[in-house]
This record gives sequence, C-alpha cells and structure tokens, in this order.
Amino acid sequence: MRVVSEGLEEILGQEFKLLDHGFVRVVDYMGNDSSVVQGARVSYGAGTKKVSEDVGLINYLMRHFHSTPFELCEIKFHIKCPIFVARQWLRHRSVSANEYSARYSIVDNQYYVPEIDKISVQSASNKQGRGEIVDDERAKIVQDTIKEIAENSYNEYNEMLEDGIAREIARVCLPLNFYTEFYWKINLHNLMHFLKLRADSHAQYEIRVYALKMMEIMKLWVPHTYDAFMDYKINAKNFSGKMFKLLKRKLAGEEITYENSGLGKREWEECKNLIL
Repeated sequence: MRVVSEGLEEILGQEFKLLDHGFVRVVDYMGNDSSVVQGARVSYGAGTKKVSEDVGLINYLMRHFHSTPFELCEIKFHIKCPIFVARQWLRHRSVSANEYSARYSIVDNQYYVPEIDKISVQSASNKQGRGEIVDDERAKIVQDTIKEIAENSYNEYNEMLEDGIAREIARVCLPLNFYTEFYWKINLHNLMHFLKLRADSHAQYEIRVYALKMMEIMKLWVPHTYDAFMDYKINAKNFSGKMFKLLKRKLAGEEITYENSGLGKREWEECKNLIL
C-alpha cells in the first residue's frame, strides 16, 4: 500500500501566503521517513524495526552523506513568486519544473513591492547582499518608484496586446518584480540541498521566506529526517583540513593568530567564527 505522511496529508493543496501576492502549496508527494529507512535496508513492510532504530539509521545516513535513500522520496510544489525569485529558484537543476508561459497566457497585474523595513542600501562587504535599512522616508520613495514603473510597464503591455502585438513580444516590457507561477518536483535529497542554501541568513530575503516555509512543510512530511537535517546540516559547521589542524592546536593550548594560521583572509574570518 502507498505510505502516507499524516502531517502532510493535513495541508495537501493548502496555499501558504508569502510576500504580497505569492504562495507555496504542496500538490503531491511520494514516501515518508519509512521510505528512507526501507530504501536503505532494501526491505519491505512496516514495523520490522523499532522507531528508535529507524531514527538512528536516518541519522547515520545523514551524518555520512548517504544520499540515495533520501532520493526515494519526492514532493511536488506549486509556487507563485516574483520573476526575479524564480530566476534564482530555477537555477537548482536537479528537479522537474514547468513555469507559467507569458507567450501563451496574459500576465496578471500583480507585482512585488518590498515592505518598508526590507529596503536597504547595498552591503559594503557583500557584493550581492543588502546592508543597513534606509529610513522610512527614503524607503517610501523607493516603493513609489517601483509601483510607478510597474504600473506604467503594465499599461504599455496592455496597450500592445490591445493593438494586436504578440504576447511573446509584449511581455518583454514587464519588469522582474511581476509574479510568475510554476510546478516544481524534487526529491528529498535535493530539497535539503536547496533549503540549506536558500534558508540560510545570507540568502536573499525574498527567496528565504519561501525556503523557511518549505522547511516547516518538510518537518510535517518527514519529521525524523527533518531532525537529522537540522542537526547534521543546518546547525552543523564544516571544517577544512587546515581549520581542523588549527582546532587541535587551539585545544592543545596554543594561541592561534592570523599570522600563524596559514589561512587566507576570508578563510581566517570564517575560522574565527567557528573555533576561536
């Protein structure tokens, strides 16, 4: 019989609203924690092992990077997000995806405008990140500018459609903050890779809110795998060989400095946060 996840069954098809017009919902899924265990043991049937032993096996698989059993579970999402978020999202290639076509269908007049407290200056240290939040007056100007550009672009888009211009041509004037939709099917192993990157504090806010909601969904779907994922991937830290040697020197009582570490500047900063 088909195994089910009781937690996921309760929210199947439910839209979880995100940003101003977006959402994520689970369309379908295959497998649960027991599927991971059975895949690892290449066995059949439920109840052949104690739950504690199943949890121990899942932890072992996660800890030692045995990914194949996690690939046996799959989940399919329906996503609605701004186009610029979708462009980041669909860079993750180990999936099956199909996106709304603006060549075939007319785009709705829905676009993303960041909230006041999410409008920041460019980070001085991170070339692809945000820095300090701007004051409310300046943020309101940014919001008004984004709205004006979006409304003007959509009016031009509509005028071209009414004038008989092909949809695939008219769409090129729409900015990246307009919303798109897509179906996204992924196995559990690759989902965890996506979530580790996109739920991280360094990820762009707009995709991070989706990833954080999907982590909640994962917890409902495969709670034992979720716990192992949090312990061994999200809350764990990776050490390079050089860092590990420095840790042993530190534990032996030696004072570690940038000058005697043998590390480059960026790796040294990472090392300080991990072990010093």
